[in-house]
Amino acid sequence: MDTHFETSTDRIGDRLVYTVAEAGALLGISRAFAYELVARGELPVIRLGRRRLVPKVALLTLVEADRTSATQ
Repeated sequence: MDTHFETSTDRIGDRLVYTVAEAGALLGISRAFAYELVARGELPVIRLGRRRLVPKVALLTLVEADRTSATQ
């Protein structure tokens, strides 16, 4: 049985959730601004214990929503 666990060196795009800092980097914004967006409720997160994680689907939805509003 082949068991492969992803590590931080694996491709980041294959993950289902990202840390707030990683999500900020993917969006091209600073870590501080990413946390500010979380505090304002503009960047959706899920909480697992004390960790706040940004679902990949939320990032894609956020970018797509901005794209469709820009073209209208």
